[in-house]
Amino acid sequence: MIHTIEDPLGQLRDTDPEVYSAILGEARRQAGHLEMIASENWTSAAVRQAVGSIMTDKYAEGYPGKRYYGGCEYMDVVETLAKERVTALFGGEHVNVQPHSGASANTAVYFAALKIGDRVLGMDLSHGGHLTHGSPVNLSGQFYSVRHYGVDRETEQLDMETVRRQAREFQPAIIVAGASAYPRTLDFTAFRDIAREVGALLMVDMAHIAGLVAAGLHPNPVGLADFVTSTTHKTLRGPRGGFVITTAGWGTKIDKSVFPGLQGGPLMNIIAGKAVAFGEALTPQFRAYQARVVANAKRLADGLRERGLRLVAGGTDTHLLLIDVKASGLTGRAAQDRLASIGITANKNTIPFETEKPTVASGIRLGTPQLTTRGLGLEEMDALADIIAGALTAPADFDPLAYLRRVQTLAEAFPLAGI
Repeated sequence: MIHTIEDPLGQLRDTDPEVYSAILGEARRQAGHLEMIASENWTSAAVRQAVGSIMTDKYAEGYPGKRYYGGCEYMDVVETLAKERVTALFGGEHVNVQPHSGASANTAVYFAALKIGDRVLGMDLSHGGHLTHGSPVNLSGQFYSVRHYGVDRETEQLDMETVRRQAREFQPAIIVAGASAYPRTLDFTAFRDIAREVGALLMVDMAHIAGLVAAGLHPNPVGLADFVTSTTHKTLRGPRGGFVITTAGWGTKIDKSVFPGLQGGPLMNIIAGKAVAFGEALTPQFRAYQARVVANAKRLADGLRERGLRLVAGGTDTHLLLIDVKASGLTGRAAQDRLASIGITANKNTIPFETEKPTVASGIRLGTPQLTTRGLGLEEMDALADIIAGALTAPADFDPLAYLRRVQTLAEAFPLAGI
């Protein structure tokens, strides 16, 4: 059953019924489907209230205590809270919470630390990296000289000695660690040692695993890397945005790179939402939630593997898993469509040593953050493994209705609160 959104959005309904209708439709879609995109989550009502607050009306160019506009005293309060709470979660000497996204945070580091044409060593996109780690279609791959490392063909996991050899040969100015579709634990100490050996800076993009790091379920890169960037959504369960943690020596350059280098006025309503989410992440309840996220992902991975699906890297240590659907005779796009037809939202994804175009892909990426926020647990992961494996291994003319009914039963048993 969907809780009403008519009261909180009553003004919008009367002023702009078309936009209202679209928002209502999205609320119904999310409530009636199971969202398994690994980079998505469900924010609390408190975060959404902060994001939709009067903070959106204020220009606050600059930083706390050093604004270019008057009337920023309460902007300073929320931004300072956000920064202090990031430090309490992760440590670090200097924090910037103004980046509009993880991509903006990464770009701010590049512009602060590199010159055009400098060498960047990052993870290959098709092996689990990210567009902003030097993909040729992204400015990071156009402004800099990039070489990519990838996973071992047999284990589909990173071999740090191979990364070391590539770093020695390439002599990068900066090494980028972090991933958007790598399901195993990242060895930040090894990355730090390699960077030191070749005289490179180290940037860790922990966007996907930040919530796990905050809960102590994944190694913390802060204190090992020169720069740590992240989004504030995904496992952190905040509004869409980014932040940078760095050392005191790089703080001024990072601040200038973000503003005025890349951005103008910060999105103060989003920063208010970030502050709320960071505060939530400091609670024991959040740490327990993250433990359930990881346990659910591992249980789902085990169930899918037991039912004959091939998982990239053999399983997961985190909140996400990657299925090689080509081994089941599908493309990633076909698998995404199949899951959509039974009420499961997921995304096609490239896999290591990909043979298809990115728009087709050979894999499907699944994540457990939003399911866990919704309240699904280990028993439900067993049911989902059976549903997903059945749908992905069924013949081409399979009837999705039986699977859809099972998904809807789960969705109804765990309604999204506060829609």
